[in-house]
Amino acid sequence: MGCVQGRCCGYCRFCCCQHRPSDPGLSGNGRGESAAAAEVEPLHDHKNLGSTLSIAAVPSAGFCLQYSSLSLRGYYPDTPDRDNQDAFCIRTNLQGNPNLHFFGVFDGHGQLGGECANFVRDKLVELLSADPQLVDDPVKSYNSAFLSVNSLLHESEIDDSMSGTTSITVLVNGDSLFVANVGDSRAVVGVYDGDHLIAEDLSNDQTPFRKDEYQRVSLCGARVLSVDQVEGVKDPDIQSWGNEENDEGDPPRLWMQNAMYPGTAFTRSVGDSTAESIGVIAVPEVLTIKITPDHLFFIVASDGVFEFLSSQAVVDMVGGFKDPGDACSALAAESYKLWLQHESRTDDITVIVVHIKDLCNPDPGAHAKTTQTGTEIGQPGTETAQTETETSSSYSRRAIAEKYPSSGTELLHPIPQKFSETPNSRDTATERSRIPMVPSPAEPCLQ
Repeated sequence: MGCVQGRCCGYCRFCCCQHRPSDPGLSGNGRGESAAAAEVEPLHDHKNLGSTLSIAAVPSAGFCLQYSSLSLRGYYPDTPDRDNQDAFCIRTNLQGNPNLHFFGVFDGHGQLGGECANFVRDKLVELLSADPQLVDDPVKSYNSAFLSVNSLLHESEIDDSMSGTTSITVLVNGDSLFVANVGDSRAVVGVYDGDHLIAEDLSNDQTPFRKDEYQRVSLCGARVLSVDQVEGVKDPDIQSWGNEENDEGDPPRLWMQNAMYPGTAFTRSVGDSTAESIGVIAVPEVLTIKITPDHLFFIVASDGVFEFLSSQAVVDMVGGFKDPGDACSALAAESYKLWLQHESRTDDITVIVVHIKDLCNPDPGAHAKTTQTGTEIGQPGTETAQTETETSSSYSRRAIAEKYPSSGTELLHPIPQKFSETPNSRDTATERSRIPMVPSPAEPCLQ
């Protein structure tokens, strides 16, 4: 949802590596290291573009990750040259560790939202990579990294007084997922449950719809009102917002006392220094799950995907595709179509789809990816081969569960002709051992 001022920004660069401002179309380098904004046109003018499949192993857990990613610039008819303010990052073999992989989506907002998203993307993964405690205590490392990057953004040349970014990231650490959320983007996992494919949220949107977040920001002095309430169309003393699935396009937002700003529809973000005074914080909520054979895939996406699609609808769609690249394209196309059914424009749409596969039996056509410090999958003479033998039998149920994805499934909808996408694969196994999210700090207005 972002802030009420809009999402235009100037300079924008994407994902982990170089910025390519001269190329408004595809900018991924085929290695999951960079992505750029792309021109978007009305849906009927778009056609599908294929996606490269990438792979990363998690040898200690006996599985691998097959992944793809896609970032599609929003359609804004009044500002056709508007930049994509989303950014994403996929970093395999973090710290040179073959069992440590990072996936993140950053949704910028405000006039300099694109710059904020890219700054946070780059600095966050840099801080995590340099943290010696990351493997042993990812939750502590996440909290430290987010608070540090928030301070660095305030101190940078980027004016983040009315701009910032949300962040949803997944760290694969051996057989566990650590999901850190700041804002209203989302991560969700597809779980095989007998004859059903179930969506389980890995994050909880941080918005005023949540009673705990509403109370926290109210204590910090925020006025929580919809636009209609602020403008006097509706009674400001009556909370008639409905819920997040049925807000009639006018969600509750955060406002200064006696002022018509900042109007954020989220309660946590990185940046947004003005909104900090009314309780908008950069403290992440971190969820930990252990990967099991029933976990088939996970999705990390901006709220451009989830604005009109439920988590279950997203999981159902991804479950219909064997190739995560096709799943990314289908999700982007469906999200785009639904935006135009409800509004005259679309949000930026960014999605990463990660399939969890047996290490000994990845899909044909998947390409093993290495980072600057990584090693190729399946090198002879390593412990990987032994780990595969010891753990492959325990993951045989996943092969049965994979009856959901069907090879060669056609896309449900066309995809815009120009977009930026970067495929990526990672190896992960997780068991649903839910650990309570890290609570907000004792002083709700402080970071």
